Formats: sequence, C-alpha cells, structure tokens
Amino acid sequence: MPAFAHTAPATRTLLVFSIPIVVGLALVPAVVDLYQTELLIYGLTFAIAALGFNLLLGYTGLLSFGHSAYFGTGAYTVAFIVRDLHVHSMELCILGGLLSTLLISALFGYVCVRHTRIFFSILALALSQVLWSLAFKFFWVTGGTRMPSVPRSSVTLLAGLLDFKGAGAYSRFVYAYYYYVLVVFLIAAAVMWVIVHSPFGKALQAIRDNEIRASFVGIRVRRYRWIAFVISGCFTGLAGALWVPLNGLTTPDILYWPFSGELVFMTVLGGFRSFTGPIVGAVAFNYLKVYAVASSQYWQLVLGCVLVAMVMLLPTGIVGTLGRLASRLRRR
Repeated sequence: MPAFAHTAPATRTLLVFSIPIVVGLALVPAVVDLYQTELLIYGLTFAIAALGFNLLLGYTGLLSFGHSAYFGTGAYTVAFIVRDLHVHSMELCILGGLLSTLLISALFGYVCVRHTRIFFSILALALSQVLWSLAFKFFWVTGGTRMPSVPRSSVTLLAGLLDFKGAGAYSRFVYAYYYYVLVVFLIAAAVMWVIVHSPFGKALQAIRDNEIRASFVGIRVRRYRWIAFVISGCFTGLAGALWVPLNGLTTPDILYWPFSGELVFMTVLGGFRSFTGPIVGAVAFNYLKVYAVASSQYWQLVLGCVLVAMVMLLPTGIVGTLGRLASRLRRR
C-alpha cells in the first residue's frame, strides 16, 4: 500500500486531464472526415507501440533499435491466422499475435538483457534484422515482397457481431475500427500506468538511475530487465496486430530497422521522461510523416531536420516542454 500512496495525486491529475481528452476522442468521427479518422487510428496504434517501447527507454534506461521485430511479429501472425487458418475474429487474431510476440520477445530479451548501453542496442537491432531477413528468404511462407494481405472484409469485431461486407463496407469499417482501437488503447494505457507506478515499475526506475545500488538492495536486475523487455515487446506486438487490418497488408518493411528508428523518433518527439510523452509523440509523428510525404519527395530530410531541431530546442520533448512552461506559469 505505501508504494502506491504517493501516486494517488498523480493518478487524480491524470484523470482530470484525460477524461475530457477521451470524450473529445470519442467525438472525433462526428466532426472530421473519414480520412482524418483513419489517420487517428494509425496514431493510436503507434501510441500503443510507443508506450511499450518507452517502458524500456524511459523507465528502464535501455535503448532498443530492434522493436520493429515485435511489431512485425504481431502483424505477420495476424496475417497468417487470417490467410492460413481462415480465422476472422479480430479478438482471436490479437490473442495469437500476443502469444507469438510473447515467445519472440522472451527469447530475444533473454539474449539482449545480458548486455547494456550500446551493446544492448546493437544486439536488439541484429536480432530484429534476422527476422527481416527470414521474411524475405522464406518467401514461400511469408509471401516475401508479395505481401500477405488482410482485407478489411476478412475480419470481424466483437466475436462476429460486426462484419464489413456489402455496400459502405469501407466507411463502416473505419468508424467501427476507430472505436475498437480507441478502447484497446485506453485499456493498454491503463495497464501501462499501473505497471510503471507499481513496485515493479519503481524497481525499473531504480535500475535505470543506478544499477549497482539497485542490485545492492536486492533487486534482481537482469530478471527485471527481462520482464520489462517481454512486456514492452507484447505492447508493440499488440500494436502490430491492430495495424494489419487497417493497412490491409503486411510487408517486410515493418521488420526493417528504419521502423525501429521511427519508434525512437515518436518517443523522443513526445518526451520519454513522461508517461504521456510517447502517446503525444506517436500521434504527432504520424501526422508529421503523412504530410511530409505528401508535400515533398525529400520527406526523410524534413523528418531529420525536425528531429535535430527537437533535440536542440526541445530536449524534453513536446510534453516535457509544455510541463515546464506550465510550471513557470504556476510560479508566476
């Protein structure tokens, strides 16, 4: 009980600010068009992945360059379930995606957490590229560049209560899937909030701040890191599973290292020292990338300049900077 006592004010503050935001998100489809609703679904999906990634970076102090592996694992598992097993229930697809990601992240994590700093980062990157290579080499299983497709009409929501066939299927899918992803995102965010404010989450922060002191007080550092790695991978795999029906197909690109870099970008953009930073960063990055790609063929240069500017001008990210400004206003 004492471990949670001091988090009560933070929880109340979060609820005060989050309730109107959730209400606003619920009203989004009524005030924006279909395309903007679809963009926000992508943003919420990436926000789940960023939350999982930040459990390692922001709370454990481990920078992974290989989280595309777990996003891709969840995505490919859903594609295989729909294509080969002819299962159309999104709930079963998500369950399958989580189980496969659990296995992969547990295996990779067991290897990676034996190392720290740059060695951890490079090893995570190397293992993710093994999966990317397998997605190409075993093309008779994965489809290679032919991309296993998951048509929107091939999935159902809420145990088959909602399907998407017939006239107006596309718009019905987007609006129904928006609320589906929103609910999953809210559940994932609540679970992550409990994790980072639990004794386990406090132990991760102790490891991040001083590994030697944490081991002296009895924290099993490697075991805690491994558990955090698995949880982080499962969150990212959940995002991958949700991403597939919206995207319509699965490509080896989501296993490639640049996608891991995008997860890092999202987290840094929003601010990895805060709980809400990765969420804001994921949504903002999604819009930034979409409009950068639409406006210029040199969109990678645009994103690179934004990242450099963020690191130099806003080192604490969007949420961290807004928090500092709010503190100054309160003092005045």
